[in-house]
Amino acid sequence: QVQLVESGGGLVQAGGSLSLSCAASGSIFSRGAMGWYHQAPGKQRELVAAISSGGSTNYADSVKGRFTISRDNAKNTVYLQMSSLKPEDTAVYYCYGDLNGMRYWGQGTQVTVSS
Repeated sequence: QVQLVESGGGLVQAGGSLSLSCAASGSIFSRGAMGWYHQAPGKQRELVAAISSGGSTNYADSVKGRFTISRDNAKNTVYLQMSSLKPEDTAVYYCYGDLNGMRYWGQGTQVTVSS
């Protein structure tokens, strides 16, 4: 049973930092991309950051310079380090991992940034 389990969400004040983790189990994701989407109330789910199997990264313009995605293949885990947080970053954050042509999703974790 393939699962991705997120942790690290919570409430933080504007300008603060938060680190999210997503641990995969049931299979190894080292050969596929992993990443993060977020979804704010009333909005579509949008890509925040992605990292390839080789470590190449891509970021949404809105988070570039503030967020850092990384992965630890030995731990089958992808991370999102968020800094200089803004109220508009408030959303549910979902991790994903690609495996054998399928995209698997975490359950989501709430990030709330107070103004």
